[in-house]
Amino acid sequence: MPYLTAPTDARRTAGGEPLGFGVPGYAHPLLAPAEWAELTRPGTPLHWAVLNIAEGPGTRPDPHCLEVAGKLRNARERALHGEAPDDSVRACGGRLLGHLDLAHGNRPFDELIADARSFIDWYRVGGFYLARCPAERAPLPDVRRLTGTLHALLAESDSADDGGRLVLGHGTHPHPGYAEAADQLVTFQGPWTDYRWSQVAEWTADYPPERFAHFVHGVPRTHLDEAMRIARWQGAGTIFFTDRDGRSGQTDPFATLPRYWDEIVSRIGPGISE
Repeated sequence: MPYLTAPTDARRTAGGEPLGFGVPGYAHPLLAPAEWAELTRPGTPLHWAVLNIAEGPGTRPDPHCLEVAGKLRNARERALHGEAPDDSVRACGGRLLGHLDLAHGNRPFDELIADARSFIDWYRVGGFYLARCPAERAPLPDVRRLTGTLHALLAESDSADDGGRLVLGHGTHPHPGYAEAADQLVTFQGPWTDYRWSQVAEWTADYPPERFAHFVHGVPRTHLDEAMRIARWQGAGTIFFTDRDGRSGQTDPFATLPRYWDEIVSRIGPGISE
């Protein structure tokens, strides 16, 4: 891809904006209660977390998911509106995003909008994570149509402040036009063995770090500092690093907490996300 290049001196510096977490989607709250509880712990630098019941909202409201959605929404309200100003460590301020699977552009538009409406009506999500989003130029008009409609739905609801947030889950650097189609792009999703030698797309230097997210699995504890330096250098403001690697029966390394969760939270530092 011709627009991939090694970072230049004009690129981000290690002293840029604070990093925060984007959680691609934990397991169901019954299977991962500790993970969901950690998202509302005061001081957790959470930007957003994805709710995924069955590759979407499911067929009916899930009471366990309703509970965690309410807790995360309440934590965000406390963080943004300062209901506990005497706390030295503020509440988490992350958004809850609904999971919409684009299937690389093969999902019908009407199906995606129906799922989006269910997420808004049942869980009052503050935005959407568009998983398996295509990265090529040809599907860009369809993605723009979808994101425009999603922004309109969020604007009509009372669940999304500031118009909500849309995150495109490419997992790689897409065509530059996608940068204008959503609020944030996931431009890397994969193993540490690839990430540590990865390059960044030159066009991303025109945008601030809050426009990009990186998800990396198999990151050893001893390489956390290096991984965070790479994220900052490549201009990513949102990360999720885990030492889980998909082995030993783990089908999704991002579905549970990394074993060094407390350590990485302390390294990034407490605060609200926005």
